[in-house]
Amino acid sequence: MKLSLSFSVLFAILLSSLFFCCKKNSSENDTILKGGITVIVDETLEPIIADQVEVFESEYNADITVNSKSEMEASLALVKDTSRIIVLSRELNESEIKYFEKLKIKPKTTKIGTDAIAFISNKKNNDTLISLQEVIDFMRGKSTDKIKGLVFDNPNSSTVRYMNELASLKVTPEKGIYSFKTNEEVVEFVSNNEGMVGIVGLNWLYQPTATIESYLKNVNVLSVKGVGKNDYFAPTQNNIAEGTYPLARDLFIINCQGYSGLGMGFASFIAGDVGQRIMLKAGLLPVRVPSRKLLIK
Repeated sequence: MKLSLSFSVLFAILLSSLFFCCKKNSSENDTILKGGITVIVDETLEPIIADQVEVFESEYNADITVNSKSEMEASLALVKDTSRIIVLSRELNESEIKYFEKLKIKPKTTKIGTDAIAFISNKKNNDTLISLQEVIDFMRGKSTDKIKGLVFDNPNSSTVRYMNELASLKVTPEKGIYSFKTNEEVVEFVSNNEGMVGIVGLNWLYQPTATIESYLKNVNVLSVKGVGKNDYFAPTQNNIAEGTYPLARDLFIINCQGYSGLGMGFASFIAGDVGQRIMLKAGLLPVRVPSRKLLIK
């Protein structure tokens, strides 16, 4: 009787453990082409990733939630396990890599394309040219007649980090620097204020929301002269491809799931033919230009 009771108890424990184990695996171990995940996205890249998700979900049995944040907030969410898949305009830094090494997870980084940072100004400013050196000098505290102020989307954004690195600044200066919360607010502010130079992700200008589109008629997208260069170049797809526009930046999807799940499938999709065509159509530069087949009859 004791043996029978002990066996029953042991069996119940094993069954309970198996149940909870299976429940955990079923929620976490999504497959490459189905299941549900959250993807953390640098908010300057939100439009293009939203397009990718829409097409991916239409072709596969997948449910992908896009969680848009500033670059700094996105990076913190990644290490806090809010999600293990992230889209950034940079690769993981040394401390982030070491964090995942401790978890015995090897992040898989996939380059998915190239976009750029764009400078915009009020349309009443007739000059549509700007020197990158002028912007850097302004950030370093030097006054200029051309720039009354620089307007960023968010103090924790990738655009702020990018420009601080160009200017060799560890801390964003306060004088003449303004920041809001979204790219929409930047475009709105610049459309209503002369002398201000807005700094936004190019993707928001190529794929504007209805709100941004209503302000674009009062905004110029500026052509930029690189440091030590003589010519000005607009942030066009062709100029990014030729390497002449000085503010281009590579985009990456980084998978830290640690297993072959939906994150890997989504990354492969964006890097594949369909995903690269979406990049091309959105005005950004794909990693590889999709081939075109000619059918001659």
